Amino acid sequence: MAPSLPDKILIIDDEIGIRQGCRRVLGAEGYEVLLAETAERGLEVLAANLDVSLTLVDLKMPGMGGLEYLPRAAEITSEMASVVITAYATIETAVEATKRGAYDFMVKPFAPDDLLRITHKALQHVRLIKERNRLQAEQERRLLELATEQSRLRVIINAMAEGVLVANAEGSLVLWNPAALRVLPRCDPGMEVCSLERVIEPPALLELMTQAAAERQRLTREINLTHLLAPTWVLADVAPVVEEDSSALLGTVTLLRDITELKRVEQIKAQFVNMVAHELRSPLAAIDGYLALMQAGIVEDPTKQAEMVVRSRVRLKALLDLVGDLLNVARMEAGTVQREIVPQNLAEVLAEVVEIMTPLAAERSLTFQVEVPPDLSPVEADKEELICLFNNLVSNALKYNREGGKVSIVGEREEPYVKLAIADTGIGISEESQRHLFVEFFREKRSENRYVTGTGLGLSIVKRILDFYHGHLQVESTLGEGTTFTLWLPCQYQSTPAPPAPR
Repeated sequence: MAPSLPDKILIIDDEIGIRQGCRRVLGAEGYEVLLAETAERGLEVLAANLDVSLTLVDLKMPGMGGLEYLPRAAEITSEMASVVITAYATIETAVEATKRGAYDFMVKPFAPDDLLRITHKALQHVRLIKERNRLQAEQERRLLELATEQSRLRVIINAMAEGVLVANAEGSLVLWNPAALRVLPRCDPGMEVCSLERVIEPPALLELMTQAAAERQRLTREINLTHLLAPTWVLADVAPVVEEDSSALLGTVTLLRDITELKRVEQIKAQFVNMVAHELRSPLAAIDGYLALMQAGIVEDPTKQAEMVVRSRVRLKALLDLVGDLLNVARMEAGTVQREIVPQNLAEVLAEVVEIMTPLAAERSLTFQVEVPPDLSPVEADKEELICLFNNLVSNALKYNREGGKVSIVGEREEPYVKLAIADTGIGISEESQRHLFVEFFREKRSENRYVTGTGLGLSIVKRILDFYHGHLQVESTLGEGTTFTLWLPCQYQSTPAPPAPR
């Protein structure tokens, strides 16, 4: 027997360091590694090497991106796995990449062990696909004999993450895998053949399988498995199998893919849209009401009119803050933030922030106490992002403080980090609310803060900025006494610093 050829792996990334690093790690394992600096060049390499088993493709590149590359690569070869690599991982991009055929998702920076683990896992998946395709091609003409040939397919079918149901023309279930048992508890692993009516639930799934057999058409439908305790949705894909010569129906093959997580993400998106609509509608309605009163001449007192104008401007300021925060979040999600990362003197940055916030502090007789050494180790970051980060934290410390209170900012070196603590003497945050602080649009509802305006996006933006710079944040709060936000930023921007242990 001739020795097997090494698996071919295609690396597509516009960063030469990533390409060369992956080639060194994978080449040392005996794989044949091909390189491309753009997705367009990657498609050309793939077309010339149809035996490529795995593609590692960057999500964001000049020209064609990773998401656009995935379906085009699938048109060239169907027996290949693709793993998306990116430095800007989000739930939305992970779901979209999966929808477009990505096998897995890897976040930059990654260690050689992580690269090898995902590579071995993906190549094993490709081998299973190739073996499954081979066996299915051999057995399609003899689907009625599957009951006696299950042993040849059992290993492959059992390894599949999707539920598999094979039924014959008489409406009997002749083959299923463990994944199907998880969503169809009435299937007994000890049974060899049983009627569909006995084991298939809910009725919508049985109806879909019956319809596909009767119409001899492939049908796909999202089905809510209401018979399970936990909310579960599957994408059911039912394909009839027809004998080529006689056109006789041999049976059906059903794939059940769990899409519960995708449904959850859709629900989160819907809630997000509703929240944004509410946050926009309320201030606009208030402003419209004030203008209508003045236009109708109901309010003629100049003092009252001036008060309405002030209130309208406050509402408009809240809208502008909301739009600004939404744009910041959108840019961070899309990975389009323009950064100029250079050493920054935190004492100077914080002095600028304090100067900006001083008028707001004066309105409530609040004082600042800043203890940040001018020679504190610089942090490599974008200045505007640092100002945004500290503006959000200091603004919260002022807004949720008590009249005549204090805001202290203390900085010190804690190798290899710079440690900054921003503390207030305000109303504090409950333990329950602390668990939701960094969720978009979350705002604690208490009588003490009912007149405090805000978008509920500030702390989520703080968290995203810290995550980009591999920082760490800790919150300590006591109701009625105040809150302290302590953050650590690497003294020197690195690709893989380890965050400090929680205190």
